[in-house]
Amino acid sequence: MADTAGHERFFPYESPYPNQREAMDRIANSLARGQDVLLEGAPGTGKTLSALVPALAHARAEDRTVVITTNVHQQMRQFVEDARAIAGEEPIRAVVFKGKASMCHLDVGYEECRSLKETTRSLVEAEADRQDLAKRSEALLDDVRAGEEEAAEARAAVVDELEAVEEDIEELESANVCEHYRANLTRDTEEFEGWLFDDVRTPEEIYAYADERGLCGYELLKEGMEGVDLAVCNYHHLLDPTIREHFFRWLGRDPSEVVTVFDEAHNVESAARDHATRTLSARTLEGALAELDEADDSRAGRARNVIEAFLTGLETAVDDALGFGEREQVGENWHDLDIANDDRRNDLTLAFLDAYEGSGIGAEVDLALQVGEALDEAYEEAYRRGETTTRQESPTLQAAGFVADWMSEGSDLGRHPMAAVRRDAGTDEVYGRAELYTAIPREVTEGLFDEVAASVLMSATLRPFDVLADVLGLSDPATLTYGLAYPEDRRRTFAVEGPALFASDREDPETQATVAEALADVIRMTPGNTLCFFPSYAEAERYHDLLGASNTYLDEAGTPTETLRQRFVDDDDAALFTSLWGTLGEGVSFDGDDARAVVVVGVPYPNLSERLEAVQAAYDRVYDDRLDAGWRYAVEIPTIRKTRQALGRVIRSPDDYGVRVLLDKRYTRAGRDMGKYGVRDSFPPEERDELIDVAPEKLEFALLNFFADLDAYEGDPPTP
Repeated sequence: MADTAGHERFFPYESPYPNQREAMDRIANSLARGQDVLLEGAPGTGKTLSALVPALAHARAEDRTVVITTNVHQQMRQFVEDARAIAGEEPIRAVVFKGKASMCHLDVGYEECRSLKETTRSLVEAEADRQDLAKRSEALLDDVRAGEEEAAEARAAVVDELEAVEEDIEELESANVCEHYRANLTRDTEEFEGWLFDDVRTPEEIYAYADERGLCGYELLKEGMEGVDLAVCNYHHLLDPTIREHFFRWLGRDPSEVVTVFDEAHNVESAARDHATRTLSARTLEGALAELDEADDSRAGRARNVIEAFLTGLETAVDDALGFGEREQVGENWHDLDIANDDRRNDLTLAFLDAYEGSGIGAEVDLALQVGEALDEAYEEAYRRGETTTRQESPTLQAAGFVADWMSEGSDLGRHPMAAVRRDAGTDEVYGRAELYTAIPREVTEGLFDEVAASVLMSATLRPFDVLADVLGLSDPATLTYGLAYPEDRRRTFAVEGPALFASDREDPETQATVAEALADVIRMTPGNTLCFFPSYAEAERYHDLLGASNTYLDEAGTPTETLRQRFVDDDDAALFTSLWGTLGEGVSFDGDDARAVVVVGVPYPNLSERLEAVQAAYDRVYDDRLDAGWRYAVEIPTIRKTRQALGRVIRSPDDYGVRVLLDKRYTRAGRDMGKYGVRDSFPPEERDELIDVAPEKLEFALLNFFADLDAYEGDPPTP
């Protein structure tokens, strides 16, 4: 059994929240068994420390490292605060890691950085060799003067070697080097490690420290990470297999010596898809053809056969898929096109095969890969020698690699070939891209969870656990659930028996009037701020304009949300209108007076795009023994998780109070008659039990009674 008494020395505060001590004990026991854990805890119940405290104790006992990860910036900041608090009670060595792009002093890409490092290291090593050879030459000269017989011949050999090294140094000094990394290699940097572990340093602090001293903070951090107790990073470092391999090596750990903790783990599914999906644009294919035209390589002609045919196939598939007038509507964002077929290969592959006139696709793809690799090595050498100021990458290598994957993996279960178009802002030309979309995320995640010692996945919205375990490839995880342990009389959750807001009904004036009136009632009767979530930004804008009230804030796609959030929380009796699929629906706290009510308008299903249909189809095939598995796994469950996340923006502490409103008939008992579209039963039992059905016209009275009972109004309450 785990040392359940010992792990609490890592708990940094006076006493745990309700249920937190039990959660820590159960997680400690699970980790001792090597068992993964799924932890669902209501917002504000201390999930991070519930997982982190026993994980750190386990890692200390077993000589392992804890890696805690999130895809939410605010949570990253919270991890730093928690780590600092823990370090104040129990000494730990912790690092916070971000990618090279955010810490580079020269702002160069990955390949350029790699080349710079290799050249710089070669220069420093050559300079060290020169120094050693010069010392040997001086010593041998003394021997020559002393009359030693073989000294003259030995010194001549050393001098020849020294001259060769001088020539190498001269060549390297004219090449591209990184002075920051050079300083790392040539100066005493021991002070950095002491500074690094004197506190829990953020990447921004490391960057500033290194920049002030002319060092490379990113490389110093990598070299100082070995054997740390805790590493904080984003999903990217764990979900990308190549980056994960490097990351664990920098930690000095085998995967079996790592415990991973995933925060906001309901997002792992979609993040894993993104990491496994590959794309290739017509621009890259065009670049490959131009590169092959200039290549002095006998294989270039045959490589061109397959690259040119794939470009022709892409252009043909795009032209055929664009409907009448659709090309004119294409904007600067990628617009998906349907190229799939139920009874034959996709349209792009068919057009590619039709356009191809070479002697064998497999052989010529291999030749294209060989040419691309040769060209890429030449670009690397040219950059290292300083013949170019940037490190060029071979589009032929990129294109050939993608075509190889397209042909070998395009028909695999869980892979969905797609195409998309966008408009070039500079030329106004519409061009396409091919995409191998990954519908089944366990292809990415199962290997990770199998190779590490154990994992804890936590969120306020993980259930149903069996679905999550299936989707991510977790075998027999322990499951823990902790709901709101705060006083029930300080919260209400209303399911409003208003219209069912299907997309086809949203233009109905009567429906809009009912919804707008209900929203106005919530905003008017709430003594404080109100959050209003909608299925899209367009719907948020619609009702923001319909209400036309003062003290309202509209969140629009592409606008900075943190500034808007701060203006909203600084206000009183304000309302914020936003999309549930935006950035304010999860991972952002609205504590206390920041928000007293939250409204979710409609059942915010995502757009039923081709990629979502591909996910549905893949789940239907994988789980063909389960009724409506595709719909449940791909659409319903993610939507209810997002809805529950939005509801969790209020009631964040034991002293907090507030109201949650679900404005759509499908949340009510009456909605159960609507088949799979009635979603009340998709909520966990204890949350479902708290839903109080109310008619739209009675909502204002329900709000009045709740807030008046808590004496929440200043002065007389508003009149219904």
